[in-house]
Amino acid sequence: MNPPPLPDPTAVPAIRVHNLARQFGEIRAVDGLSFSIPQGQVAGFVGANGAGKTTTMRILATLEYPTSGVAEIMGVNVMDYPGKVREILGWMPDNFGTYDNMTVVEYLDFFARALGYRGQERRERVEEVMEFTELNKLHDRLINKLSKGMGQRLCLGRALIHDPKVLILDEPAAGLDPKARVELRHLIRILAQEGKTILISSHILSELGEMCDTLVFINAGRIVHHGTAESMKRHGMNTAVINVSVHGDPAKLEQWAIVSPQVEFLQATKTGGRIEVEDGSPETVANVLRRMILDSLVVIEFRREERNLEDAFIEMVGKLEKETAVR
Repeated sequence: MNPPPLPDPTAVPAIRVHNLARQFGEIRAVDGLSFSIPQGQVAGFVGANGAGKTTTMRILATLEYPTSGVAEIMGVNVMDYPGKVREILGWMPDNFGTYDNMTVVEYLDFFARALGYRGQERRERVEEVMEFTELNKLHDRLINKLSKGMGQRLCLGRALIHDPKVLILDEPAAGLDPKARVELRHLIRILAQEGKTILISSHILSELGEMCDTLVFINAGRIVHHGTAESMKRHGMNTAVINVSVHGDPAKLEQWAIVSPQVEFLQATKTGGRIEVEDGSPETVANVLRRMILDSLVVIEFRREERNLEDAFIEMVGKLEKETAVR
């Protein structure tokens, strides 16, 4: 039986996973996972160790078979057309093999040959990748002598040799020092500006929040949240805590809050205080600020407190575990 025809690549998500499952004996590593990433977006893939991230990524990279469900890259089914998927996908694993007595340029040249590049085109492609990753100064360095940061650049370079439309990066910043992380993040931003779709997993959630258009959070092989960093931070938060500074007597803020509906005064500060608004919607918070001004409070700072992504994720997973235990 022939596989189904290939779809129009301009009319499909860059990555689509539908009801995906992967069973290892009695362990269900991926459990009915469904999500899609539009073309040109940078998506963060987040979850604790053992949540199913790497298994899902390996299925998308045609390195693992799903037990059931569908996984597609640019509309191409990874099971039906694995060779076609590899032409349009760049895969950067969480670690890569090194070889004794092989230099940086020899390593990239080897993969360029394996991908079908020949002659002058191959040499130019290798040089382009080395320039982009700033490995050209390490042209003849043995790859098993590279620093962790330079090794990650080399692994990224390998994934970019064939100029793929979609990149899947599994923990690319793991073990990097702060400087190397900043440099890697810069390279990823450039790739995003070039229109590539990137799915990137990381335990450094603050960095994902800065560089990603959307975040996919999974736990125990299932989606627990899919949306922006801001929506994740505010998930389950029905109230808003606001830091307010006023000009003049700071006690006026407390006096105002005591008689104001939907507002509770939490804590005094040198210049004002912290208040809680019982409805944390943007419209209600904006209305509270408007009422302050109309009531002659001279507001010089009005800042909503935000949970960080780590706290939001831990809180969400904790609630899910409690609900599961009750059942």
